Amino acid sequence: MSLETKINQDIKAAMLAKEKEKLEALRAVKAAILLIKTSKSGSDEVSEAEEIATLSRLVKQRKEAATMYKEQNRQELFEEEMFQMGIIEAYLPKQMSEDEVREALKAIISDVNASSAKDMGKVMGVAQKQFAGAADNKIVSQIVKELLS
Repeated sequence: MSLETKINQDIKAAMLAKEKEKLEALRAVKAAILLIKTSKSGSDEVSEAEEIATLSRLVKQRKEAATMYKEQNRQELFEEEMFQMGIIEAYLPKQMSEDEVREALKAIISDVNASSAKDMGKVMGVAQKQFAGAADNKIVSQIVKELLS
């Protein structure tokens, strides 16, 4: 089942259950997917990688907004952003722990024969494809720097 189909079903369920906040988050996801579909010329299908990237971007936006609201003591808006972030994260692949990321990166580093910080680009390229939404790129980058230095 495609992400778009699952989102549409969940939107219907949220409407029937009168879950306003959940519905708002799901509609944001649907809008983002529709934007991708309309921006591509000729192709109606959105790849899984594009879906994951879009969901990751939406989660990141919610996280940044929540941080800003917390700094401004806007608790009700902070809670709303955190709730939406939780809804959207449910559609992402399970996040890897830092230890799992570290072990996978050690394997990648040995596969690409990386030995110094100059090889970080090679490692990151492979890592981004392998982790695709399962790990935060910021954490991956920090661990790669640590392992290569």
